[in-house]
Amino acid sequence: MGVLTALASYGFIRNTQTLAEASRSPVDAYLMLGGSIRREIYMAEVVRRESPQNIPILISQGSQDPCIVLIFQRALASMSNVWLEKCANSTFGNFYYALPILQQWGVQKLKLVTSGSHQKRALWLGQIMLGSHGIWVELEAVSEKGVPANRESRLKTTLDITRALGWAIISQFRTPSCHAVIPLDDVNLAQWRERGFSCEHQGNLQ
Repeated sequence: MGVLTALASYGFIRNTQTLAEASRSPVDAYLMLGGSIRREIYMAEVVRRESPQNIPILISQGSQDPCIVLIFQRALASMSNVWLEKCANSTFGNFYYALPILQQWGVQKLKLVTSGSHQKRALWLGQIMLGSHGIWVELEAVSEKGVPANRESRLKTTLDITRALGWAIISQFRTPSCHAVIPLDDVNLAQWRERGFSCEHQGNLQ
């Protein structure tokens, strides 16, 4: 028991040092959580305005693929380094599936993009689930018009944080994977138009 305690303490100290160093480094990836098309619109504007061509962008279970393509095309934003993760179905899942991708990219400092109404729970989960692996998380909140899909409650937040704390330990020994990760460049807009799709009205897309 003493050895395990010592190892756990050593790991905690090392991770704290890693986070402290990462906090001083430049942002090397974006993680955008799905739930509102306003977030994709914001992300496309960031890409167009700042041109972070060498910084990968992961959109975790966002709007339908063709809607995201149309948003980036309208904004004249590059799609060359934008990836879509289609496995998550919750905020917890966003980080659960994003972690191995971010680790593969060698991310140390992350910019987390979500809605203002969702920011507290998202930031707490990100700091726990990604921070436990040495990834520093900074938040960028997107303003909303109307009510986004995410609804916050104390119970949901408490359950998610409890689950995140447990996963922060388990994930040191077990790594999940998502096989539905595609480059935005690979989305075939013509095929989607044949199949049919619809986008949130706030996107003003046709």
